[in-house]
Amino acid sequence: MSAFFLKRALQAFVAVLGVITLIFFLQRLAGDPVLLLVPQNATQADIEAMRTSLGFDRPLAVQYFDYLSGLIMFDFGRSYVQNVPVWTLILSRLPYTLMLAGGALLVAFGVGIPLGVAMAVWRGKPEAKAMMGFVLAGQSMPTFWSAILMIIVFAVWLGWLPPSGARSWSSLIMPSIALGLLSMATFARVSRTAVLDELEKDYVRTGHAKGLPMHRIVARHLLRNAAIPVVTVAALEIANLLAGAVIVETVFAWPGLGQLTVQAINARDFMLVQGVVLLGAVTAIVLNLVADLLYSIIDPRIRLEGNA
Repeated sequence: MSAFFLKRALQAFVAVLGVITLIFFLQRLAGDPVLLLVPQNATQADIEAMRTSLGFDRPLAVQYFDYLSGLIMFDFGRSYVQNVPVWTLILSRLPYTLMLAGGALLVAFGVGIPLGVAMAVWRGKPEAKAMMGFVLAGQSMPTFWSAILMIIVFAVWLGWLPPSGARSWSSLIMPSIALGLLSMATFARVSRTAVLDELEKDYVRTGHAKGLPMHRIVARHLLRNAAIPVVTVAALEIANLLAGAVIVETVFAWPGLGQLTVQAINARDFMLVQGVVLLGAVTAIVLNLVADLLYSIIDPRIRLEGNA
C-alpha cells in the first residue's frame, strides 16, 4: 500500500510540474502583457518602468524559479491586471464553479447511468431504441450549441428561466444541463456496455433459474460488478466537466472559474491563468487517484500493488 501511494505521489508531482512548466512558457509566446496594462499614450520609459515593476525584465528562467519558489510557500502570486492575490480571486469564483459542476454531475449520473442500465436490460425493445436516440442526440450536440438552443427556447421563447447570470437557483438549471449533457451520454453508453457484459455471465443465469426477478438481480449483484468501467470514466468525465465549464460559463455569463480564465487569457494575466490551470491539474490528478482507490472497494479482487 505504501509503495502504491509513493509511486502515485511521484507521478502526481511530475505531472503537476510538467503542467506548470508548459503553461508558464507557452503564455510568454502570447505577447507582452505590459502593452495591455499601460495607457495608450504611454512612453517607452513608462513601458519599461512597468515591465521592471512586474519583473518581466528578468530572464525567463529566473521568473520561472521565482514562481516555483512562491508555490512552495503556497503563494500563487498577484493578478497583474486586478492587483489582487490570485488565490483570493480563485476563492471568490470557486463556489460558483462547484455549484455548476455539482449540477452537471447530477444530470450526468442521475440520468446517464439509469438510462444505460435500462437500455441494456430492455435491449431490442422500442423503449431502449428511443433512449438510445436521446443518448446519441446528447452525444452529438456540441456544448455551446445546446446551451444556445436552451437559451432561445426556455429563456427567450417561453420565458421560464433566466438567460444568464447567477441571480437565483433557477439560473443554475440550464448551465447544468448544457454542461452535463455530453457526460450523461458517455455514462449511458459505458453503463449499457458494462451491464450487457454482465448479463451474459453465469451468475445472472443462475439468478433467473432460481426465480429471482430481474430488478433484484440488477440491484443486488449486477450493478456492483458493472461499476468498475463507470468509475474509470467518472474520473475522466469530472475533469472534462471542469474543462467544459469554460464554454458554458462564457455562454451563460456564469461567474465561475471558467469565465475568470477567459478574462485572464484575454488580458494576458499570466499569474491568474497559471493559478487556475494549476488548480485544474491538481484536481484531475486527485480524481484519478481516488478512482484507483475505489477499484479495490468495489472489487476486492483488485490489488492496489498490482495496479501500481
